[in-house]
Amino acid sequence: MESLRFKAIDNLLTATKEVKVEGSAKVTAIFGQNVFTLKTAREYLSDEAYKSLFASVKSGKRIDRAMGNQIAAGLRHWAEEKGVTHFTHWFQPLTGTTAEKHDSFFTLKSDGTAIEEFDGAALIQQEPDASSFPSGGLRATFEARGYTAWDPSSPIFIMEIGQGKTLCIPTIFVSYTGESLDAKTPLLRSLEALNKAAVDVCNYFDKNVTKVTATLGWEQEYFVVDAGLVNARPDILMSGRAVFGHTPAKGQQLEDHYFGSIPERVYAFMRDFEEECYKLGIPLRTRHNEVAPAQFECAPIFEEVSLAVDHNLLMMDVMTRVAKSHNLTVLLHEKPFAGINGNGKHNNWSMATDTGVNLLAPGKTPKTNLMFLTFFVNVIKAVDDYADLLRASIASAGNDHRLGANEAPPAIISVFIGKFLTEVLNEIKSRVGDKFTEQDEILLKLDIHKNIPELLLDNTDRNRTSPFAFTGNKFEFRAVGSTANCAIPMTTLNAIMADTLVKFKKEVDALVEKGEKKEIAIMHVIREFIVSGDKVLFEGNNYSDEWHHEAERRGLPNVKTTPLALDAMVTAKAKKLYHDLGIYNHSELEARHEIELEKYIKKVQIESRIMGELCTSTILPSAIKYQNVLINNIKGLKDVGLAKSSYENQLQILEKISEHIAKVSELVEKMIEARKIANNISETRTKAIAYQSQVKDTFFDSIRYHVDKLELLVDDQYWLLPKYREILFLR
Repeated sequence: MESLRFKAIDNLLTATKEVKVEGSAKVTAIFGQNVFTLKTAREYLSDEAYKSLFASVKSGKRIDRAMGNQIAAGLRHWAEEKGVTHFTHWFQPLTGTTAEKHDSFFTLKSDGTAIEEFDGAALIQQEPDASSFPSGGLRATFEARGYTAWDPSSPIFIMEIGQGKTLCIPTIFVSYTGESLDAKTPLLRSLEALNKAAVDVCNYFDKNVTKVTATLGWEQEYFVVDAGLVNARPDILMSGRAVFGHTPAKGQQLEDHYFGSIPERVYAFMRDFEEECYKLGIPLRTRHNEVAPAQFECAPIFEEVSLAVDHNLLMMDVMTRVAKSHNLTVLLHEKPFAGINGNGKHNNWSMATDTGVNLLAPGKTPKTNLMFLTFFVNVIKAVDDYADLLRASIASAGNDHRLGANEAPPAIISVFIGKFLTEVLNEIKSRVGDKFTEQDEILLKLDIHKNIPELLLDNTDRNRTSPFAFTGNKFEFRAVGSTANCAIPMTTLNAIMADTLVKFKKEVDALVEKGEKKEIAIMHVIREFIVSGDKVLFEGNNYSDEWHHEAERRGLPNVKTTPLALDAMVTAKAKKLYHDLGIYNHSELEARHEIELEKYIKKVQIESRIMGELCTSTILPSAIKYQNVLINNIKGLKDVGLAKSSYENQLQILEKISEHIAKVSELVEKMIEARKIANNISETRTKAIAYQSQVKDTFFDSIRYHVDKLELLVDDQYWLLPKYREILFLR
């Protein structure tokens, strides 16, 4: 019987001949057509209903039930005109993905009459089963009640899947007792905490500022490979990555894929998934080939953080689904293939005022520059104080494969700001004494803008090795994993920034109360923050051994594995931070720590199981089959009386294959035993550490080494798993 591998290659060669790239609609003609925007709402709602929705979207005012009925009626009218038959509350449980339960508009009256109905109660709140979602102990299995509640800050949209259309209502997800069971609720809380703290500091400089919004522009990396080849790789299907595979002769060493021509078949897929994204109001702007073969990237225009998070999750769902219609598979795993670059999701974060000012963009006057400097230094101080929490926010089994490799920042959290801003901070830090005086007011007039031209992006080289880099008018958190929900690192970043701004204002106010001039007090605290937080600044190569030694000397944490990195979530410092800001209570934080540990265990366990299964049922039988071919060949040469020199080469190959077969069999058995021991550990953190140290670190690479050697030695026709050269280069 022909193997799936060779069937897939044959089918692929046929598929590539059938690629058609048709013209697509103008973006502006379809953008947001499946979104219930405020502009659309104006057409379908009464004045009072529209005003209620507008007030909720813009200022977070609660929508009462009476208005909810009117809004629901308008929504149903709009949706049914577009062919929608069902609605769902769309939410973000702690699985790392999204969830939805579809209900029909159809219902029956008491007399049996069939009608279409959608009221305010169904719009505003639903009660999904909370027992089957991760809760970290917040809910018992028999305590199923949970609530989804409409989040008007994210627009309602229509999801098209084939011929079906569903009205999707973005919601938060909480337990019966009110604890957050999702990623969205803490994000919204963190945004409110940041808004309050940032407005208070902004008012030192501009009393007209009444709102500060965090903004996010994510960059999503992903691989696109043939679906047939993936279907012949159970490891990729089960775990999202190839647990085995010898490095091909050609990988990314020629650097010819980066920004190269997009392959026609992938281009057709891109255009289709972008069109679906545009309909959903996702403002995709950029597409290009990434560094590794078969790797690509897309990025949107910046949006408010909450909406950007929703759009990223939607986009990942859309691209995965659309790829199937092209017989392609999108791989979002942080390290799907060893030996080449993995996938990240760079989170470009900034803050903007309702007066139109980007708080992380240098201004043109001393006053605006002082405001920029204030927020800029507060970010550095926040990262320095809470580097461990930022590391915890990006910890995952997948990201452990990527962090520290040559395409990703190390697990050490540091900040890159460029030489011009380094000079500015050094000048402030080097002032004589620890207190600014009236004579030092000249420093307040320092025209930072002369030293930092407006086109700051082009004025300092980008440090691609830094996990947290300033890139002109924003900070780029480069260490986020590609499968991550952006809400988690953004919640952490918003929280630590809010906490630092609160402390900053407290110190400034204390100096002002003692009679210090406000500007002098601000500069004094800025200098204090620079001095106490500058150990996190690093301008060099984060990949280098020298930096690891230097970071250790500075006392910066370097936690390389997820089970240990997650410890930062439940320290007394973390609990106080989140509790004081109203983002997580202690139970919610403990629950998330437990959930992330369980996730780590399960993912490593799945990888271990598929490794064992592949070795036992696919790799060893293939190797043994070829081993027997060699044995028979050698025996035949012996039987006809040929000298040993005539089969010496085959004998050497046979010995190598036999050695690797024995090692694979031995190591797999030992790995299974180690897994059994780990499974018997009841305490979750200890179990996670056992899976990391005794299963993953002890066996994964060593088993892979011997399997990959077998791939090189076994006759190609006997090897059943598609090889890297096929997966990465055949399109």
